[in-house]
Amino acid sequence: MVITKSRLVLGATAVTLSTIAVTSLGIHSRGQALFKESPKELIDEVWQIVQRQYVDGTFNQLDWQAVRKEYLSKSYTSQQEAYKSIREMLKKLDDPYTRFMDPAEFKNMQVDTSGELTGIGITISLDEKTKQLVVIAPIEDTPAFKAGILAKDEILTINGKSTKGMDTNQAVSLIRGEPNTKVKLTIRRSGQTKDFEITRARIEIHPVKFSQKQTPAGNLGYIRLNQFSANAGKEMQNAIKNLETKKVSGYVLDLRGNPGGLLFSSVEIARMWLNKGTIVSTIDRQGEQEREIANGRALTNKPLVVLVDKGSASASEILSGALQDNKRATLVGSQTFGKGLVQSVRPLEDGSGLAVTIAKYHTPSGKDINKHGIDPDVKVDLTDAQKEELWLKERDKLATLADPQFAKAVEVIGKQIAAKPTTTGVKN
Repeated sequence: MVITKSRLVLGATAVTLSTIAVTSLGIHSRGQALFKESPKELIDEVWQIVQRQYVDGTFNQLDWQAVRKEYLSKSYTSQQEAYKSIREMLKKLDDPYTRFMDPAEFKNMQVDTSGELTGIGITISLDEKTKQLVVIAPIEDTPAFKAGILAKDEILTINGKSTKGMDTNQAVSLIRGEPNTKVKLTIRRSGQTKDFEITRARIEIHPVKFSQKQTPAGNLGYIRLNQFSANAGKEMQNAIKNLETKKVSGYVLDLRGNPGGLLFSSVEIARMWLNKGTIVSTIDRQGEQEREIANGRALTNKPLVVLVDKGSASASEILSGALQDNKRATLVGSQTFGKGLVQSVRPLEDGSGLAVTIAKYHTPSGKDINKHGIDPDVKVDLTDAQKEELWLKERDKLATLADPQFAKAVEVIGKQIAAKPTTTGVKN
């Protein structure tokens, strides 16, 4: 998510169930008098934005001009009528990531990831094939995480209400609430259903955790990145520089369960590991590409293994794809989530907001990972039982040799270290 003068651009195409204060966009109440005079102004504003920016010039084989004529021919007597029509209009695109937010939803949206989050701590999306609400990943050490929610869990009901036909905005409004209140989710996992009652809380996120690991491969630097937030780059830089002073022989970067975040953050962090090469390409509907490239300022060139799983999404896939395609790192773990679209988020005249899919991104080798994800170089899948044991019941085993994916990473990096006995350190 990149804040510009007129819009936000998101690398993550999901919704984080949290609330952060809107501080800088001037979106609270401007234009409401105008809206009351002519709600069609808002409907046409939404239509025009999609007309100019939507990633697919055919609008997914939809006659977008006819849609405009249909909805502007109606009469509207209230905000809610117009909001309902806008949602209907956008639903015709069959794109769960192009969505309208009323003023309350827009104010609650995560627009400044350095703020305090309030919620249960999960990132959700709408499966493009099944139209089922699905968990991308729980945020580590949050109520949802501690309750046992896992990546790819399907949300069947929220407080007893079926999620069939529900979009992410509606789900967020039901799941979000005041701290110390409860929400009940019915989850389907591997064909089995289970109820979770979770207490909402205020959540403080520290995106980077790091430590030294004494392993059979030697003294390794272990860095866990939970989220690509505004301060993730600075924390990553501090972690690498600290570990370089400890003379580590190589690194394990853990992106498991990382649902993504800010596009610029993934590029910033990729540059800390890459001296040269393309990081990511974004392609708009004219086929024009914008490339982000390394700038020759990598902090280390020591051997690197990246851990990924099906909860690694969006910005995580940008980073891991860049490191894999440039032969900078070996990816170990499971196939990633598969989220390769970019949204622009804009404030509208009455204080509501609109997210529009404006581009798709490709890895440096040109791979479109949307819906498929990135395949690891070394596949180590865990069963649901193993994941619950490792991530929920016995967290002290995480990133130890009792963690099968970490153990494989140590094995892989041991071979790399043996093949590369000399390294250079931090570049200042």
